[in-house]
Amino acid sequence: MEEIIKTTLLGLFFGTFGTTLGGIIGVVIKKQSNKFLSFILAFASGLMMAVICFDLIPEALRISSVIKVVIGTIIGIISMIFCDLLVEKKFSQKIERHTKKSKGNGKLLKTGIIVSIGLAIHNFPEGLAIRIWF
Repeated sequence: MEEIIKTTLLGLFFGTFGTTLGGIIGVVIKKQSNKFLSFILAFASGLMMAVICFDLIPEALRISSVIKVVIGTIIGIISMIFCDLLVEKKFSQKIERHTKKSKGNGKLLKTGIIVSIGLAIHNFPEGLAIRIWF
């Protein structure tokens, strides 16, 4: 039981530390550049793809069958497509208003909302996996 508490606290610390540090840097940098934002989004995407390809999928294949891994992957893809459609339907007027008001890029706001939803959905099965693993 002590091991699960250590793992939970470490995961909580490093998960919130990275997000907090990125938020602070984002607030400190006053001049926003679409090139910089696209680089950061691409970097984060590359990191997540590397974790998926080189860590999560091989581990899932080690403890389960290929069919279950494929089904889980398909469910995840369908979930994110559903989130994209939901954000488009529910937030399209707010995104348009934000874009007109701040003369910003509504696509970046939509991407931020979808990433936030995806992270929230991702954390639920990850927490279950950590609990089951220990």
